[in-house]
Amino acid sequence: MTRENCLKLDKVSIRLAGRELIGLSAEISPGEILTVMGPSGSGKSTLLAYVAGFLDPVFEASGEVLLAGRDITALPANERRTGMLFQDPMLFPHMSVGQNLLFAIRAGTGSQTDRRQRAEAALEEAGLAGFFERDPTTLSGGQKARAALMRVLLSEPKALLLDEPFSKLDTDRRAQIRSFVFEEAKQRQLPVLLVTHDEADARAAGGPVVTLGK
Repeated sequence: MTRENCLKLDKVSIRLAGRELIGLSAEISPGEILTVMGPSGSGKSTLLAYVAGFLDPVFEASGEVLLAGRDITALPANERRTGMLFQDPMLFPHMSVGQNLLFAIRAGTGSQTDRRQRAEAALEEAGLAGFFERDPTTLSGGQKARAALMRVLLSEPKALLLDEPFSKLDTDRRAQIRSFVFEEAKQRQLPVLLVTHDEADARAAGGPVVTLGK
């Protein structure tokens, strides 16, 4: 793999009221997971917001974010090609499960039939075959998490950002969904930036770990 496939954070500094919350340089290779750990309020989610392009203006930030060899630091969020999973699946309640996935497919990508087939294939891959017309509110927590991941992946991101997406799942389901997410990212050779306060997440990720607030 070449460096051009990486997600690189170059001297990223994020400050609030003059106090530095984040000071980080890192390079995440394709298929690698960098875990950033720390307690609530340490700046974990703030770091993801900076990488994704929606940092609250109350923060001051500097440093470059490079993805697939491109400096994306000044780009709007919709042009960065980063996919993000949050603590909540955030499926649109007014759409069916399949329509949620269709929403993520880039405009102008194939015919309506092709797009439907891609969404159906993604659901099948996630163990949700036949769920296209289902109401998202009828899904279990694990099913919602898998659908949310496939929606992100259908947007064809070049990096995956994980904001404690397993934290609201019970222990057994958490391990299962975590393995599914990590495996899907590795199969697609996506660099992954995970923020969590759970050491089990970091162990499962198997990559380097940065701890904030030390």
